[in-house]
Amino acid sequence: MPSRRTLLLGAPPVLAGLLASPALLLTACANAPTAMPSLADRPPIVFVHGNGDSAALWQTTFWRFESNGWPRERLFAFDQPLPLARDDDGVAQAGRSSTAESAAFLKERVEQVLRATGAARVVLIGNSRGGNTIRNYVQNGGGAAVVSHVVLGGNPAHGIWAVPGLRENNEFSGLSPFMRQLNAPKGPNGDEVTPGVKWLTLRSDNNDKFAQPDGLWVGSPGKPTNIGFDGPALKGATNIVLPRVDHRETSFSPAAFAATWQFLTGEAPRSPEIAHEANVVLDGRAIGAENQSLAGAQVLVYAVDPATGRRLGEPVHRKTIGADGRWGPFSARPDAAYEFVLDTQASVTHVYRSPFPRGSSLVNLRLDPIVPADGSANAVAVFTRPRGYFDAQRDTMRFDGKSPPAGVPPKGAGVSSSRLRETGSEPQRAVTGEFNGERLTGLTWPAVKGHVTVLELTY
Repeated sequence: MPSRRTLLLGAPPVLAGLLASPALLLTACANAPTAMPSLADRPPIVFVHGNGDSAALWQTTFWRFESNGWPRERLFAFDQPLPLARDDDGVAQAGRSSTAESAAFLKERVEQVLRATGAARVVLIGNSRGGNTIRNYVQNGGGAAVVSHVVLGGNPAHGIWAVPGLRENNEFSGLSPFMRQLNAPKGPNGDEVTPGVKWLTLRSDNNDKFAQPDGLWVGSPGKPTNIGFDGPALKGATNIVLPRVDHRETSFSPAAFAATWQFLTGEAPRSPEIAHEANVVLDGRAIGAENQSLAGAQVLVYAVDPATGRRLGEPVHRKTIGADGRWGPFSARPDAAYEFVLDTQASVTHVYRSPFPRGSSLVNLRLDPIVPADGSANAVAVFTRPRGYFDAQRDTMRFDGKSPPAGVPPKGAGVSSSRLRETGSEPQRAVTGEFNGERLTGLTWPAVKGHVTVLELTY
């Protein structure tokens, strides 16, 4: 593997879930190449989510960009259809997408954004698989002509494994044809990135589950992956290490935002914190696992008591979902906690969320159905952290009185949700999840009728 210049930042103290010091990041990025115009003329940014994810993961990143003055109308994120990668990139697979399909989708969306904004160039920011989608589009899809800057967080740039004979045609194999052509040397210096575009990679020091020398998280514990902790770094890019962040936090943490802002603008953000808005308007899509719209489903929104999860009256919003999947707009109170009910008749998901400090069009509601492993459970409750993982050695967390939550290993950041299954006949009750200061309480609902409770963390 070619050598890759990396800025290794010293690990600062952990305080209330802030995993790295923005001040250190700003210093490290100070000399990063940049050519951004004035605040009033910021280029559009297109954000690309990762494997199996949706645009909703960029919600807090949008908020931080907006809070520092980037125009809301210049921030774009899309739900890629069939977001999971194929087992074999060259073989069609139901419910999965190929690298070519993923890049083609991005190309369409970039062209759409350029037409809508009148801009000549865009910035692309991607997490995980989304980073390789960006690289493929820039290198092979004409993106180099319209992309000025690229930021890649937790991108498996050299694969998640590079083991001869192990699924070599999977796009996450470092030995796959896809990965080999992406990383082929470019130019006299042997750079791995497409020239003419400014590149930044953000990675963890050693806490990214998909950049590990041991195969634990790919189902082969004790066997080498032939991928190091520096797997996401790229020769020819500015490469920055964020201490102790996990795979998703390489993109969605305050530290990742601070490094990204500095790289794009050459200046420190005013603050990595999220500024509050007086008028909060929420919207998003009601979707299934393949990011398809759940047309015909019902969405109801209730204000709830944050301490008990009990509803405070009738629904404050309701809508039947159409072909576009949109469930809003909904004017929310910035001090209120809400329960979002996604009802397809066959399955009902109750999502409990903290108060929203700002408006967002990325509040996706994803169906979480009863699965065979739930067995004869009387009630099922899920505690989930979409923008990061649970790390028992790093985080303060508790779910229904248990710490660490069920299913969270004692070491490593590789699990982002915990599933509670009640088998007794206890009536409806409150269940609480806590993570680094954010606390959510919801009610259990009858699993026999297809109901699932989801406590969804924002941070």
